[in-house]
Amino acid sequence: MGDPAVRNTIRVQRAIRNLTQAELAERAGITRASVNAIEGGRMVPSIYLALRLARALGVPVGDLFDLSGEDG
Repeated sequence: MGDPAVRNTIRVQRAIRNLTQAELAERAGITRASVNAIEGGRMVPSIYLALRLARALGVPVGDLFDLSGEDG
């Protein structure tokens, strides 16, 4: 299960680019179900998967994830 303190902007970034979950999944080499789970906060991706998503969206990985509630 995902960590509620980790928020992401994947849905927003995907919408800006007019991509469906299936299109993003294909670009990132993952399943649509994984994209859905990550967007919904039910899954926190591995570093490798986060980097693949960032590359597929053309943004730095730090733009996709926020550790809300974290100090620093």
